[in-house]
Amino acid sequence: MNKSVKTPAVLLTLLSLLAACITTAGAQNAPGTSAESCILAEAESGAVLYEKNADSRMLIASTTKMLTALVVLELCDPRERVMIAEDFAAVEGSSMYIKPGEILTVSDLLYGMMLASGNDAAAALALYVSGSVEAFSAVMNEYAQSIGCRDSNFVNPHGLDADNHYSTARDLMIIACAAMRNDTLREIVSTKHTTAAGRSLRNHNKLLWNCPGAVGIKTGFTESAGRSLVSCAEREDMRLVCVTLNAPDDWNDHTSLYDWAFSSYRIVRVTKSGDAFFRLPVISGEKEEVMTRAFEEYTAVFPKSDDVDVIMEAPNFVYAPAEEGKQAGVIKVIKNGRTEKTIKLVYGESVALDKSVPLTSWEKLRQFLNLDKRTVMTYGG
Repeated sequence: MNKSVKTPAVLLTLLSLLAACITTAGAQNAPGTSAESCILAEAESGAVLYEKNADSRMLIASTTKMLTALVVLELCDPRERVMIAEDFAAVEGSSMYIKPGEILTVSDLLYGMMLASGNDAAAALALYVSGSVEAFSAVMNEYAQSIGCRDSNFVNPHGLDADNHYSTARDLMIIACAAMRNDTLREIVSTKHTTAAGRSLRNHNKLLWNCPGAVGIKTGFTESAGRSLVSCAEREDMRLVCVTLNAPDDWNDHTSLYDWAFSSYRIVRVTKSGDAFFRLPVISGEKEEVMTRAFEEYTAVFPKSDDVDVIMEAPNFVYAPAEEGKQAGVIKVIKNGRTEKTIKLVYGESVALDKSVPLTSWEKLRQFLNLDKRTVMTYGG
């Protein structure tokens, strides 16, 4: 079965977020790591909290399988059944021990690949999706580029050392953020142990047991690459992703970086552009209230030492008609007394004038002169 990949809209959104990665002030206080290359970022905004040689091209071992899983889930239903060909060649390294002639689901193979790090499962999925490892690798590269990876090249689905197979800590962070946005993959990588196709599988990621808030995502090791680890942790409504490459003490590196980051930073989030935000009273309208929404999404990470408020400036009420998409006010993110970001507050729906409830002359004058006081409302931060 040969399938082609299309760039999903959600990943284009992710690309736009991660393209604006900014190293947040205060990283100089981060703990040291044993890693040759490392990055720590907030997953929603893409804000980079710490980095070390994050753009160095490195061998990445089985962390490759994050991208393999993303591609497979983009192109396959987890319930699809996969026949392991009679001439299926053995793959060296870690394995879930599939056998020629077996029939497993895509889901079984994904669990075997992500928990037990089965190289055989990765190869079987590549052959099922694209017919060959080479063809599947081409899809991997296309997909990686579509989500913002700029310094990676993949020639196999499992990560065994190969010429021209490499990535960077930054690109792996981008892949991990995309992976954790996929509900199915998120569930898989957060599973500590399960049974798949009659096999008992235990997740190689020790952080799931030992690091508070850990929810994924993939370990890796070869003699040449050293220890590779991509992880994700959630605390206090904030999701962080950490990548270390060639890190002898990776478990402690990740735990100490998370402890530092969660104690030092907080997330500020403005409602998504399509979501209801606040309702304003309407004078002489066919409805008594009109829904408003933020014109754009905004998520940012700030040091906890900063004084941050999110305020809304809008009229006490509005006069009908109100037109969807027209500006109703503003939302401001204020840091240490200065405006960090201003976002338009717009009407999320139209409310027509109710001609049976005409405005008084005084109301018409107030509307014309825009005399109504604006309110300033703190709603978060």
